[in-house]
Amino acid sequence: MPMFRAARGTRDLLPPERVGLARLERIASDLAARYGYRPIETPLFEQSAVFERGIGEVTDVVEKELFLLAPREEDGERWALRPEPTAGIVRAYVQHGMQTWPQPVKVTMTGSMFRYDRPQAGRFRQFWQFDVEAIGDPGPAIDAEIIELAARFYRDAGLPAVTILLNSIGDSVCRPAYIEELSAYYRAHIGDLPPLERARLERAPLRLLDSKDERVIALNAAAPQITDRLCDACAAHFAAVRTHLHAVGVEYQLEPKLVRGLDYYTRTAFEVYPAGATGQQSAIGGGGRYDGLVELLGGRPTPGIGFGLGLDRVLLALGTAGIAPTPEPAPVAVVVGSDPVDTITRLRIATELRGAGIVARAELGNRKLGKQLEAAARDGAHFAVIIGDELADGHVQLRDLEAGTQRPVSVSSLARELERATKSHRHGEAKQL
Repeated sequence: MPMFRAARGTRDLLPPERVGLARLERIASDLAARYGYRPIETPLFEQSAVFERGIGEVTDVVEKELFLLAPREEDGERWALRPEPTAGIVRAYVQHGMQTWPQPVKVTMTGSMFRYDRPQAGRFRQFWQFDVEAIGDPGPAIDAEIIELAARFYRDAGLPAVTILLNSIGDSVCRPAYIEELSAYYRAHIGDLPPLERARLERAPLRLLDSKDERVIALNAAAPQITDRLCDACAAHFAAVRTHLHAVGVEYQLEPKLVRGLDYYTRTAFEVYPAGATGQQSAIGGGGRYDGLVELLGGRPTPGIGFGLGLDRVLLALGTAGIAPTPEPAPVAVVVGSDPVDTITRLRIATELRGAGIVARAELGNRKLGKQLEAAARDGAHFAVIIGDELADGHVQLRDLEAGTQRPVSVSSLARELERATKSHRHGEAKQL
């Protein structure tokens, strides 16, 4: 029994899973750069007020999931680990005067987020997200670009199909009247509301549409729909978003109950699910417009939109869909030797190969040559560089591990030969050497 374990709700990413996550991070980085989004990084923790004010105090994230840090008495400030990227990025946008930059400011970040949530399948207290934000463009074309970028990410990641749910939740012009109507509807059914939702009804009625309680979910089926009550400007914006999505071939489903779980959203909101999955706990990403958040965090009124895609959820969805995990990278060559104790020469030659850009491992144990070759084959290496008596004449043996063929190669040309052989190599075909 181990003396210590990872904290509850966290886990160690062992090499096979970390390789899969790194692949998703590369896809995210390459896509974001292709779309013109520049990298940004914010601290892992912020003043808790950044999230309480930006996300909203009457949300699951702040009420139950904010990962607070214990402050020192002399600090006098409350800090929290970031539960999502947007609030911290907008804080940086305001703090560093990015409103004076050419607009929109398009940034991206991939990294760890933290929520003190009840651990369950696919939900961890430390998790990874791919995030993009476009601040300073009122849309609607940028909304469609963001959603299309999300759809392309899942496609490039290898998910066979995803479902995009889309809604508009209005703005400060039309939403107050809708909230009043929604509140009246819930008050007429107050006896069906659990205590938590009754309290939310007084402070944030929209949160009830986001409820996970089965009784409220059933009640929501007949609740008033925001899309029937949008003002002319919001209705025109939503129609234009859909027109742009059609133009770029993005399929979606309208979902009038979708409000997202954070207070800063306005107008466009969307969520992404694996094909056939239902229920908010199955969502693998989502985002929307937050036209009031910059002002809420101390800046001038500035529109914005973004998304956060859960990379842990994507890995889980890939496994559920039967997609083979990403293979761990294998070395091109393993340097072995007939003299078990001559680790210096093996290390020196491997170092030279690495300096030439070849992925190489040196066999540094004092094992016999046969065992060294067996280990090289288990590593999945293409070739073994065998150091023997020929080294006195400046040569080594280059072996194709699957074909079992080998030939002498000069040490001076070894890197070039490995590079050439790797480009044309097919395991088991001796002719490639």
